[in-house]
Amino acid sequence: MSTEIDFREVEEKLQDIIGGSVPARVLADQFMRLKKGFKPTALHRACTPSDGILLLSDELKDQLLGSYETAAREGRFTKFVPSSGAATRMFKFLLEFLKTGHKNFDSATDCDESYLEMGRTFISSLPNFAFYGDLKEVLQRDNMKLDELLLQGDYRTVLEYLLTEKGLKYSSSPKGMIPFHGAEEGTRTPYAEHIAEAIEYVKDKDGKIRLHFTVSPTHKAATEKHIAEVLSKFPELNFEITYSEQCRKTDTIAVDLNNEIFRTDDNKVLFRPAGHGALLVNLNELNADLVYLKNIDNVVPDNFKADTIEYKKFIGGLLVQFQKQIFDCIHRLKTPGLTEMEVAITALFVVSKLNMTLSDNFGSMSLFGKAGYLISKLDKPIRVCGMVRNQGEPGGGPFWVVGSDGFISPQIVEKSQVDMNAPDQVEILNSSTHFNPVDIVCGLRNYCGEQFDLMKYTDPETGFISHKSKQGRDLKALELPGLWNGSMADWVTVFVEVPLSTFSPVKTVNDLLNDEHRNL
Repeated sequence: MSTEIDFREVEEKLQDIIGGSVPARVLADQFMRLKKGFKPTALHRACTPSDGILLLSDELKDQLLGSYETAAREGRFTKFVPSSGAATRMFKFLLEFLKTGHKNFDSATDCDESYLEMGRTFISSLPNFAFYGDLKEVLQRDNMKLDELLLQGDYRTVLEYLLTEKGLKYSSSPKGMIPFHGAEEGTRTPYAEHIAEAIEYVKDKDGKIRLHFTVSPTHKAATEKHIAEVLSKFPELNFEITYSEQCRKTDTIAVDLNNEIFRTDDNKVLFRPAGHGALLVNLNELNADLVYLKNIDNVVPDNFKADTIEYKKFIGGLLVQFQKQIFDCIHRLKTPGLTEMEVAITALFVVSKLNMTLSDNFGSMSLFGKAGYLISKLDKPIRVCGMVRNQGEPGGGPFWVVGSDGFISPQIVEKSQVDMNAPDQVEILNSSTHFNPVDIVCGLRNYCGEQFDLMKYTDPETGFISHKSKQGRDLKALELPGLWNGSMADWVTVFVEVPLSTFSPVKTVNDLLNDEHRNL
């Protein structure tokens, strides 16, 4: 049966389900993706220092600071923070314990032992968390004392007041609004820490600081109120804060494990958010020039910020320098008096500095054929991505990848994209020396100062199929190409090593007990 016939059958099925309210052709494509899956990404080799990852010398750092400072003064930088996610996964091990109905960890024999051990660490360390005071206060409201509950071993009550509607509701709150750190003013949330960071490297000559946060519609009002309170502590500064919500049109259908359309208990077709790749729409609509991109949970207190701020300036300066060189090359290639020497110099720059490969027939092209070809390689969005030394963290890393066109290019690849049944691919994956901390700065305008349409530079073949559950039933969910994976696959990409001290994510609440999250 041909793909076209398959699509027609699926379209008819979907039209019957949704009554024509959503473009059935789009949903049919999603359905077929879920059914057939995606081809694994073809790894060629891992990116390593001097082979795809740039190491910054002290001399180069001095040059980069100058380039960064000029662009910063001109107000070219904006900070973009994907922050619409809830804190549920951060507290997963505690929520799993609550499901057992037990009072304390010792009696919860039906819970995963690793979760129980993490729970014991959490409870014994409660005074060290920034939200300790808030938890005591919310318990006192209902005439309970935290110390007494802990002494009695009533951990269930403590956790219910921390995580549920009974108290602080942290499990359903945005991750950006959980108190992470202590500070002179009391506590700081990730939102507050991102703002404190931005003051140090996004401020222009007029004192304006531009930040953009993606937010959940459910928590938008609370988020805006919280950020307004944070900004009130800096009355002398001029902030330009903007918000956006993940576009619901990017939601995707789900199927059960038999590849049938998943229906909820009330017989509705389930649509799910399509992962952080859906935020490419938000980035595309930002109308910004140079954009720092960083995850909401990768923040530290002020006493640990120095390296982060310094390297943000370095990678920002590196982007400015590469972008200027690219624009100069394009202008030169469009000049009527173009020479073979100028084309050769540009080709060398493309290969040696931007990690691109040229077509086998490049040498046989005419002068202006070569120029047009090089312009097509250069006239794209650009990103400089910081990479840290691999410490065994789960997640993506930098690799040389064989694209569908046969060309090899540097890409950020997740483990889920790799064929784990192919020994050679597993060997390349395990040989990776660096990890992607999502420390990226992007150039979103072309050599004429016009905005790129970022939707044109994605690789739709790099989406994900993840296994989730809904109402106690397993399902397969379709995720769009990741924001820094396939969504930026056709960008000009440069990887640079940054120190591990710039990467301090909080994936579970116990990560807040690490030294880098303490105000020592």
